[in-house]
Amino acid sequence: MCFDLDSRPPIAPIAGGSLDHGSIVLTASDGNRFLAFRARPAHPSGAAIVILPDVRGLHPYYEELALRFAETGVDALAIDYFGRTAGVDAARDDAFEFMPHVQHTTIAGLTADLRAGAVELRNGDAGPPSALFTVGFCYGGRLAFGTPTLGLGLAGAIGFYGSPVGAHASGTPIPTEVAAAMECPVLGIFGGADASIPPADIATFETALASASVDHQLITYPGAPHSFLDRKAADFGTESNAAWEASLAFIREHTDRE
Repeated sequence: MCFDLDSRPPIAPIAGGSLDHGSIVLTASDGNRFLAFRARPAHPSGAAIVILPDVRGLHPYYEELALRFAETGVDALAIDYFGRTAGVDAARDDAFEFMPHVQHTTIAGLTADLRAGAVELRNGDAGPPSALFTVGFCYGGRLAFGTPTLGLGLAGAIGFYGSPVGAHASGTPIPTEVAAAMECPVLGIFGGADASIPPADIATFETALASASVDHQLITYPGAPHSFLDRKAADFGTESNAAWEASLAFIREHTDRE
């Protein structure tokens, strides 16, 4: 399991950093209508990011995370995965049984929704961003690691505790096996106490990225559990702050400001 529904990003708000925000409905190329949450920065940096949630879909953690990105100048869009099976009206709350919907996700559908999210960000009133990124968590972290192979024209991909090995029923790319097809730099963030992603799996990912000459950084925070970027996980505040700053530094490094 990733974040609980009452979890929130442990990131302090920046007053006046967000211009506007709200829920929207997007339409993918296959006609699927799905939920998304858009947060626009008051002072754009030129970067934009598609946020890929955990298995629960678009719940409040990711809406707040979009706001935190916008406050740093990053145009942010968090997407939901379940428009095809749950529609756009069902709240992703405690009563929402997400696993039956997760089991019906496919790489074709996920890719179509990702592309729609990228189009939304590139069609902003201020013009297209100079750099587009993805960031994902757990289920979405694994998906984020595969996004550099989807031809989205990304400047970078960030995965928080996404498994880089093994097959998934949705058919998402196995990160260690598609490194040679990756078109952009990768930042991977892991918890050292996360039993679901042992050090050997991270080492295998490291070897695959290095062998494919993919610009990358894989960071493991010793003692941190799965889903440590959580306001409820107060014991891991230092690791959370470091992971957030590493993410922002990665975005700044790969954003063309000219």
